[in-house]
Amino acid sequence: MGNAVNIAGVWLKNPILTASGTYNYRESSGYYDPAALGAVTTKSVSPTPWPGNDAPVIAETHGGMLNAIGLANRGLEAYLAPGGELAMLKAAGATVCANVVGRTAEDYTKVCEGLADSAVDLLELNISCPNVKCGGMSFGTDPAVAADLVRKCKIAAGAKPLLVKLTPNVTDITEIARAALDAGADGLTLINTLKGMRIDLKTGRPVLSTGAGGLSGPAIHPVAVRMVWETRQAVGDKVPIIGMGGVMTGADAYELILAGANAVAVGTAALIDPRAPVRILGELAEYLRFDTGKSSEKYSENM
Repeated sequence: MGNAVNIAGVWLKNPILTASGTYNYRESSGYYDPAALGAVTTKSVSPTPWPGNDAPVIAETHGGMLNAIGLANRGLEAYLAPGGELAMLKAAGATVCANVVGRTAEDYTKVCEGLADSAVDLLELNISCPNVKCGGMSFGTDPAVAADLVRKCKIAAGAKPLLVKLTPNVTDITEIARAALDAGADGLTLINTLKGMRIDLKTGRPVLSTGAGGLSGPAIHPVAVRMVWETRQAVGDKVPIIGMGGVMTGADAYELILAGANAVAVGTAALIDPRAPVRILGELAEYLRFDTGKSSEKYSENM
């Protein structure tokens, strides 16, 4: 199947996805066909509309950007509505991964139940967003809390494969990874943003309305490579891992694959260049095509 990748029983035609929060069908489809990618991970989905944080919520920084958007989305009903983004993506032939969020465990399970019989192909449980006061990362820094949520959501999701998105803002990411898998997760995605802050030199106040925000972009890529590597070593070869974090080129994507990822998600790069996911896909294909053989074997082993 060429560069097709099996993620928890779902075949992706290639190993490049979009990262949640960086793709909008109405805008992005003007630049490329979403069906060209392995999958599209859509904006977060909560049970009811989530307004997000007050501006300013984005700031540039050395080697990346800070954001505190705060999981703003239109809610489950709008996501499933005829003519909504999910319907448009499926009509375009895309494989779709839905990013599931909530303020409480009940919120998460409600979304999983709502998506269990939908056209979504994969669910991504977001227990790693650092930009909200409740929910998000509060579920992803304690192995017992993470396991309890994953266990409940796995039941609610029914037959839908459930991936868990991990935060890098922990001492040992492998502890959370093992806890999620032991609780029934079908795979892992990592990493989400690192928590950071910038200060306005004129006012002496934080640049973002929330104070701190999530750091993304090339500055975090070495952290992502290290954490994907450590997680792969900890969980073995059979667990699907989608790597992300500062992927700007095909070389960056290939590095994550060599570290142990089965597929790679592109986020911040697409905010700079909307065509970045398909450009990176083409660059990655060149690496795979002209590989020395030994690295190709490594890639195949992680299928």
